[in-house]
Amino acid sequence: MEEQIRKLLKRFEKVEELLGSSDVFSDQKAYRELTQEHAHLTEIKEKWTLCEQLKKQIEENGVLLKSEKDPEFQQFIRDETASLETSLNTQRHQLENLLIPPDPRDSRNFIMELRAGTGGDEAALFVGDCVRMYKQYADKKGWSCELFACAPSELGGFKEYIMNLSGHNAYRLLQYEAGTHRVQRVPKTETQGRVHTSAITVAVLLEPDEDEQIELDERDLKIDTYRASGAGGQHVNVTDSAVRITHIPTGTVVSCQEERSQHKNKDKAMRLLSAKIVEEKRRKADAEISKLRSTQVGSGDRSERIRTYNFSQNRVTDHRIDLTLHKLNLVMDGDLDDITEALVAYFHQQKMAALGDTGL
Repeated sequence: MEEQIRKLLKRFEKVEELLGSSDVFSDQKAYRELTQEHAHLTEIKEKWTLCEQLKKQIEENGVLLKSEKDPEFQQFIRDETASLETSLNTQRHQLENLLIPPDPRDSRNFIMELRAGTGGDEAALFVGDCVRMYKQYADKKGWSCELFACAPSELGGFKEYIMNLSGHNAYRLLQYEAGTHRVQRVPKTETQGRVHTSAITVAVLLEPDEDEQIELDERDLKIDTYRASGAGGQHVNVTDSAVRITHIPTGTVVSCQEERSQHKNKDKAMRLLSAKIVEEKRRKADAEISKLRSTQVGSGDRSERIRTYNFSQNRVTDHRIDLTLHKLNLVMDGDLDDITEALVAYFHQQKMAALGDTGL
């Protein structure tokens, strides 16, 4: 690992040199790629520096312990060394995750759709819980969240919630959330204390970049306006501000009613429609991105799942990587790094193994 890091640190110096060149702004795409690479290499450099500092402190403590005669101070040194070693192991693990090469899509804007599946009201409540979980994770990472559309449930939560997320490494860390999430817990409405199993589906759709932008022919679109329902004040309920767009060739339907302005709702709906159409084209064209959206999210049936959230045992299990954590309370508060970073590492290894099998 050290040799790999030293090569990356040399590359860091080269990238800084390139960014300091007066010619760097002539190619905006190349400039964006350089700035993204610089941000990634900066993280590696800072993490490596911290690991080296911790190693040096541990070594100094070892020397100090040999010369120290006071038993109490010896114990203090041992305790401090144990704490430093724990911290070093954590930092090394994070460094290993950073060594996974960046992908140009890592910091791309994307749309996350959460929908209630099996379980009725309880599934809708869990959609609300997961929306909160992802938003808190985004807050910790400094990402931005933008609501596109939602359908509140009568007892709380949402039948559907669609939001846009953007920020450094947001897509890198959340792209593998797509699939069916199963929850096992006692619903608030359950009088006999029985555990119920429900499920929600999550889809992750990249917004098109400048190379993927598509021109949507107005003749292929059926645009309907209607009065928004639910919260939003008097204005939203007395004007036809909500927008529903149907893409006739594919049958794709999107809608938005969150904004008071019909124009803003249409803009959001068009962004969502473009993302869905481009995502379908992208997946058909690229076998590496595997399945169509309908396969990605599944049917919402309990038997299909990528992850299980068991509240009575405070346990969350990701079935793809056999990872079980007994800290569901923290996960639901947005402490997702242990899961998302492990998934990034796992799927990178899978990709490398696949490339090896094909001789590339």
